[in-house]
Amino acid sequence: MKKKVLITGITGQIGSYLAEIGLEKGYDIFGIIRRSSSFNTGRIDHIYDKIKLFYGDITDSLSIEKVVQEVKPDYLFSMAAQSHVSVSYTQPLYTSNVDALGNLIVLESILRNSPDCRFLQASTSELYGKVLEIPQTEKTPFNPVSPYSCAKLYAFYMTKIYREAYGLFACNSICFNNESPRRGETFVTKKITKGIVNFLKTEKPIYLGNLSALRDWGYSMEYAECMFKILDHSIPLDFVLSTGENHSIREFVEESAKYVDMNIIWEGEGINEKGIDSKTGKIIVEVDEKYYRPAEVDLLLGDSSLVKEVLGWEAKTKFKELVKIMMEYDLKNN
Repeated sequence: MKKKVLITGITGQIGSYLAEIGLEKGYDIFGIIRRSSSFNTGRIDHIYDKIKLFYGDITDSLSIEKVVQEVKPDYLFSMAAQSHVSVSYTQPLYTSNVDALGNLIVLESILRNSPDCRFLQASTSELYGKVLEIPQTEKTPFNPVSPYSCAKLYAFYMTKIYREAYGLFACNSICFNNESPRRGETFVTKKITKGIVNFLKTEKPIYLGNLSALRDWGYSMEYAECMFKILDHSIPLDFVLSTGENHSIREFVEESAKYVDMNIIWEGEGINEKGIDSKTGKIIVEVDEKYYRPAEVDLLLGDSSLVKEVLGWEAKTKFKELVKIMMEYDLKNN
């Protein structure tokens, strides 16, 4: 029989890649989407007729229980989240309901209705917060500094508890920043790539926050491939997924600008810093303090030695290639 795969957050960046990969493997793909008055399936429209979708919300235990009862999935990927860190400061209760308690609702639904299901919770490098060691591994202590990361910390440990207390095949993938052409437009990488492309038409600068923040950026599609490997493994384990290199937001701007023949030079400091095209003197990037977080995470750098050793996975798409993929998409589609 075909494996049945249920994905919460199937309309999101990684969720859509998981659906594609599952179909390629010959699995039956099911997804949970929130009811909306407007279409919100853009990332899965090309496979819409090959999957089955249910309306539901992971904060609504009845809707999740009903879907799990009906599907009885072999694999369940918990991707649904309020994943914008800055938003979590203004909506901490909503973020906690979705990211913490929502994950618990999914775990409970599996325990009661499909205990043989293999479960993966998409965790985050934001758990490390003000990092206590560099690079960060599965053994690095967590030190969260945002409502988002605190909510995801709860989800991480509840997943581990349900594995150890109830014997569920339940895993966490500690994903460092992962990007793709499907990234949402309010996230910094997409703001940069799309903003630079739009600048060619509008000459409107891109407004960003902390340009010095260092992140370990990987390709979402590869991370989705690894998530299947995690659930295919013989025992449930938690893994860091990362590239092992990090770059600043300032570097991301510079690398993106190269694809439209811009050379960025920087003038000023702090909120007065500006990124300027050296050829034209036009301002490409300005800093707006509203995009600074109340508590900054300055540096994230993952060590994926364990997943390479156990599953044979490592990130192939590194920084420059990732920027190229995103820029080529935005140049073609904007």
